[in-house]
Amino acid sequence: MERGRHGRTTPTRHAAADGAGPGRARQRALMIAALPEGDDLTELSELLRTAGVAVVGQEIQHREQPHPNTYLGRGKLEEVKAAIKRLDANVVACDDELTPRQERNLEKELGVAVVDRTAVILGIFADHANTAEGKLQVELAQLQYNMARMRGLWTHLERLSAAGGGTLTRGPGETQIETDRRLARNRITALRRRLAEVKGSRATMRAERDRAHLPQIALAGYTNAGKSTLLNALTGAEVAVRDRLFHTLDPTTRSMEISGKRYLLTDTVGFIRKLPHQLVEAFGATLDETRLADLILHVVDASAPEEELEEMLRAVDDVLEEIGAGGRPRLLVLNKADALDEERRRELAFRHPEGILVSAVTGEGLDELRDRIEDAFKRTLQRIDVLVPYAEGGRLAELHEVAGDLEREDTAEGVRIRATVPPTVADRFAAYSA
Repeated sequence: MERGRHGRTTPTRHAAADGAGPGRARQRALMIAALPEGDDLTELSELLRTAGVAVVGQEIQHREQPHPNTYLGRGKLEEVKAAIKRLDANVVACDDELTPRQERNLEKELGVAVVDRTAVILGIFADHANTAEGKLQVELAQLQYNMARMRGLWTHLERLSAAGGGTLTRGPGETQIETDRRLARNRITALRRRLAEVKGSRATMRAERDRAHLPQIALAGYTNAGKSTLLNALTGAEVAVRDRLFHTLDPTTRSMEISGKRYLLTDTVGFIRKLPHQLVEAFGATLDETRLADLILHVVDASAPEEELEEMLRAVDDVLEEIGAGGRPRLLVLNKADALDEERRRELAFRHPEGILVSAVTGEGLDELRDRIEDAFKRTLQRIDVLVPYAEGGRLAELHEVAGDLEREDTAEGVRIRATVPPTVADRFAAYSA
């Protein structure tokens, strides 16, 4: 059933599939949103499905801004309460990040648990974190999110104090709040220190890669766009792939060859619309792989409807800007060509002429993608003319390894080299300019 413009609740068509298994799901969510226009909550539904929650319906109120106290207006809240009873929902999921006040007031009004979009995403990340670094990053993001909500845990003690309980009742509430906050702050400090150590180790590994002078490429894109499948197709790796959001949390780097030259290709955490800032900060070390790449392959699911595809492109562009990677060279990779008909292919060619249409599953377009990667790096090469002393044999070996179109001339002062090299190599040899 399609959903009407005026926000009537609609049971979802795949409620059973969205749950943890057949039969009655343990958690049954009614989705809510305050939107200026439209009624598409597909992404929130997919997030809930990934979290193992069945979606039984949705309620949308069209308004420019959410209500500051209750997110939805009074009339819509009554409709939501009726929908909860009719659909037997036991949790309400909001498509925005709620303020602590909005969350408390909604739970009081509706009488069921309320979770917001950020809490759902954090829960998914917690379930999918397998490495020590990933678990540290998720814990940090959860603590940052929960810090502002700790006060609500002890309001029953605060109300006793406000009612004139005096010192005997005022103390425990305030003490517990401050104790929890202090413990959380201490844990956040410890997590940041440990993640800084991880970042240092990652920087050391990156420096080793830099010394190998291999061009570095990062796969960036919306979660579930097929980045891991593309990594496997280009490198011959066997990185685990599953059809679920945020399956990849930790960066995976593999090498590949194009025309006899080696490149490093890194798969990174997927992006999403309204990606919580807590996650952007916590996953800073991981996202550095994208920020410091020589070239970004922006992978998008080309089988998505055009409007949805445009939203995904904007979401990824926003995150790239936020992490300081907005100015990096990039190629648009339109993945999942095997799922397209001819009409959609023509539309993509018209709307995204710069894109490379590929299928990581069938291999279609991968040769063109390799050619475009090679061309992209060739355009960045710089011509150098340097004189390297004979005593610095290591520097000469480095040039012979990474330079293209190399011309060598032995002179009395040293070896004169004319060649094309990557910008980073040109910078390192600037002092030897002839």
